[in-house]
Amino acid sequence: MSTTENTRLADTSAPLDVLLVDAALGPIRRLVPDRSTAKWAASLVRKPRTTVRRLGGLGAETLRIVTGGSDVAPRRGDRRFADTGWTENPLLRRLMQLYLAGGDTLEKLVADADLDSRDRERVRFLVENLVEAGSPSNVPLVNPASAKAVIDTAGLSLARGARQLVKDLASAPRIPEMVETSGFTLGENIAGTPGAVVFRNDVLELIQYEPQCDEVYDVPVLIVPPTINKFYAIDLAPGRSLVEYSVQQHRQMFVISWRNPDLRHADWGFDTYVASILEALDAVEEITGSARTALAGICSGGILASIVAAYLAGIGRQDRLAGVLLAVTVIDNRGAGTISALADPRIAEQAKARSARKGYLDGRSLAEVFAWLRPNDLIWSYWVNNYLLGKRPPAFDILFWNADTTRMTAALHHDFVDLAMENQLTEPGGLSVLGVPIDLGQVSVDSYIVAGVADHITPWENCYRTTQLFGGETRFVLSTSGHIAALVNPPGNPKASFHTNDEHGPDSRTWLKGAETHEGSWWPDVSRWLDERSGELKPAPKELGSIRLQPLAEAPGTYVFDK
Repeated sequence: MSTTENTRLADTSAPLDVLLVDAALGPIRRLVPDRSTAKWAASLVRKPRTTVRRLGGLGAETLRIVTGGSDVAPRRGDRRFADTGWTENPLLRRLMQLYLAGGDTLEKLVADADLDSRDRERVRFLVENLVEAGSPSNVPLVNPASAKAVIDTAGLSLARGARQLVKDLASAPRIPEMVETSGFTLGENIAGTPGAVVFRNDVLELIQYEPQCDEVYDVPVLIVPPTINKFYAIDLAPGRSLVEYSVQQHRQMFVISWRNPDLRHADWGFDTYVASILEALDAVEEITGSARTALAGICSGGILASIVAAYLAGIGRQDRLAGVLLAVTVIDNRGAGTISALADPRIAEQAKARSARKGYLDGRSLAEVFAWLRPNDLIWSYWVNNYLLGKRPPAFDILFWNADTTRMTAALHHDFVDLAMENQLTEPGGLSVLGVPIDLGQVSVDSYIVAGVADHITPWENCYRTTQLFGGETRFVLSTSGHIAALVNPPGNPKASFHTNDEHGPDSRTWLKGAETHEGSWWPDVSRWLDERSGELKPAPKELGSIRLQPLAEAPGTYVFDK
């Protein structure tokens, strides 16, 4: 696979806590008929003319396919049928056309039904999964590429694929392996920016990175990463590391690395994680001597960073913050597409009970849920590559990171589910942490928010709504990238661009219509934003840590290796 294809696949596979309900209960229940399916069937029965017309159209198209007069063809960019065998072989061409015509009819029948948005999204999810599973490209030997591989390898391709299938089914997440991991070593060719752990508690390690300039800005940056997957999505290979780029821009960089919790830590919830972030903030201030810090958060880490900022505002200490930066973070969960439609309060309670019994939520379960959200890209493309063709998956740094999941404590899972289901952060005092009511409107420091226009995990429209929640001046940046590429977006990519608009009204689409397009990465833009809020330049420290907080281990630390 090409680098572009790898990046696109990675953009559809990053974990997000808003799907913790399905991660606890498993995705298979979404692939069987339910009450929404029954409503769909009943609606079609009540509309017999429409249903008969659709089925009649399918019958007429089937006749044209059989007689060779059909012009049904795959959508542009459908890689399942890219092999010339699908068009040159008359039997395969007809089989492909029958499949496409049937799938198109099912999609139209879903659109025809009188369903509310939640039921429609659930039925569409079920139908799309079943249709994609039934593709003839997934069948050994029927897929012309598979047949050619069998001939070229004397059957070894299917034998290798069968062995890999058995291996993948033997342990969670029981989906096709997406990355060749043998070429990566943490601390060497990935997560290799020089630094040291300068503070550690039971919950986190705090990594300080070595300056790469003679001078640094007075105000440091503390990054709170997601709570599932390791922190190093922002410290991948040299040239693709946001941390590396930042220290080269005179920035004092500190990043949290979460512990991989287990049953012993089941009761760690928002209070525990917020208290630990505050301890890390204390350490940053002690080491740098700065009274202010720019607090940044990514995805679910952005939610925690927002809570910390509001907590400090609630106790009258937001003077400790120079600004708040959020990347691909959804705080307002209203109408979050498929993700929102697939959850309901009854199921949410079941999910919380399941993780409470186990003591934690396994990150591999969440990886499985995300794979089934985009089965064509994340299940069946690897099914063909790994099992039908007998090939190894690609070695790609983002996919390596994506496969390096962590657990989430039962209490934190409970808190995140309630937060999303009840949309607690959108209401002043809707959530209390460490005994303090949380009100994002009290956060009056400036904020920088970045989202990806192609992000299906944290929809950019939901990310945009954060501009209406904070009390200070906000800069919203919309990248052309998806969820992961929005982070791994170094300068020099000729395809990169982003949108800005200083008018942040309540409607995201109005904002986009008036937005200005900028070529290139948003990294230099956020660097300029930070420069304006980072004080004066001063000589870079010659040693990491402080007199009391001496380095404990070289970056990337010890917690990152926990399995």
